[in-house]
Amino acid sequence: MNWLWMAIGIVLLVVGAELLVRGASQLALLFKISPLVVGLTVVAFGTSAPELAVSVASALKGDASIAIGNVVGSNIFNVLFILGISAMIVPLSVIQQLIRFDVPLLIAITALVWWMASSGGIDRMEGSLLILGLLTYTVWSIWQSRKESAEVQAEYAQEYSPVSVPEKQGSVVFL
Repeated sequence: MNWLWMAIGIVLLVVGAELLVRGASQLALLFKISPLVVGLTVVAFGTSAPELAVSVASALKGDASIAIGNVVGSNIFNVLFILGISAMIVPLSVIQQLIRFDVPLLIAITALVWWMASSGGIDRMEGSLLILGLLTYTVWSIWQSRKESAEVQAEYAQEYSPVSVPEKQGSVVFL
């Protein structure tokens, strides 16, 4: 019976992931923001919600080690395993913004969190600073994305917009 529940869970996970990506793509079109920003915000927030729940529950129970381990472990797993497997399946193209800004920022934030934690914990003020940094980064990313050229926006819209199927089939397909 456990195998059945696990199989059902995997199927629901795949379906949910597909719906999240399709919904995020449509959201990007609606708000005219780039796929990178959607990945850095909507998809990242959506996939991190369970980690947030575990970390908050752990912190409320006084078990900060679980909260910190959850965040650090998740980041290591995402960067090394998920990115590695994805690149093995299909080579990933990387835009210059990611190389010049986002990756160095990720490294700097990692160093900052390490420095904060080296004192034996991350206090409310440091947590507030991290949240302010996230909000600032999100607003900045959306603002930068809206400055993209019309050509890039048109290409993205063509790739992810609904496409009508011939009249006799009478349905709409999202590519």
